[in-house]
Amino acid sequence: MIKTYQEALNDGLRQILSTLPEAYILGEDVGTYGGGFGVTKGLVLDFPDRVLDTPISEAAITGVATGSALLGKRPILEIQFSDFLTVAIDQIVNEAAKIHFLSQGSQSVPMVIRAASGSGTGASAQHSQSFENWFTHVPGVIVAMPSNAYDAKGILVSAVKNNNPVIIFEPKSLYKTAMAVPDELYEVPLGVAKQVQSGDDLTIIAIGRMVDVAKEVANNLSYDIEIMDPVTLSPLDIDSLAASAKKTGRVLILSEATQQSGISAEIFAQLIEAGFDGKISRLGAKFMPISAAKSVELGQIPTQADIMQAIDTLLS
Repeated sequence: MIKTYQEALNDGLRQILSTLPEAYILGEDVGTYGGGFGVTKGLVLDFPDRVLDTPISEAAITGVATGSALLGKRPILEIQFSDFLTVAIDQIVNEAAKIHFLSQGSQSVPMVIRAASGSGTGASAQHSQSFENWFTHVPGVIVAMPSNAYDAKGILVSAVKNNNPVIIFEPKSLYKTAMAVPDELYEVPLGVAKQVQSGDDLTIIAIGRMVDVAKEVANNLSYDIEIMDPVTLSPLDIDSLAASAKKTGRVLILSEATQQSGISAEIFAQLIEAGFDGKISRLGAKFMPISAAKSVELGQIPTQADIMQAIDTLLS
């Protein structure tokens, strides 16, 4: 059945609540309102005791989720905008991510944080940031960014079943994009990259919404371009990415996050460490806050023109 990214997540959440009694949802406006972007719409009607509206306090609700996970629950926490993970960073980094280590493996925190991420919706500087880079630097946290509806549902299911804290960054510009998504419950494995399309001339490693941009560019060029989607950013499936890079001999890494100190730089470095010695380049967002002006915002992340120019340079 054709479903949007938003509908696939809603479907997955409903099935999770139906099959895992220890799972529950909490967050700001996840109940009657249906979540900041409608992902939890209607769930409170069928699960009134397991879809919980909370105060506007990301630190508090992340602490509640962490504590309940330690007591055997599997909380699914919605942070309306990933920008406000900053408010909960102590609970995530110093508590949830560390407890398994500090307890010498005797305790775990099976907690999922869903966070709407990125630009493209005109939400301005405080509601349009991409912080996936930050959390890939934290041992003990799994970080994923599904680029389509099928992966969004499957990654969510895998994350809820995982015994570690998982942060899923959901590019908010993709919520209305649609594709075929199975009705049944299924898993997309964490830590495994995907080949989006095969090619021999150049590899594009695209993250999140950049996958669709890469596909559009590839379809308008005569080059034979391979597109790889990491899906999970930590742990990173560098073996699959390096295999593609070595096959084509040229790599372009695309990320919506700020290019400076970004995940694209980490992928770049790991490819070199894995023995890649071909041409390589990367594109990310400009080092400035996201503008409220749509015309400016659209030019702050890699555009099709930017990508085409980078490809021409790599293939010259």
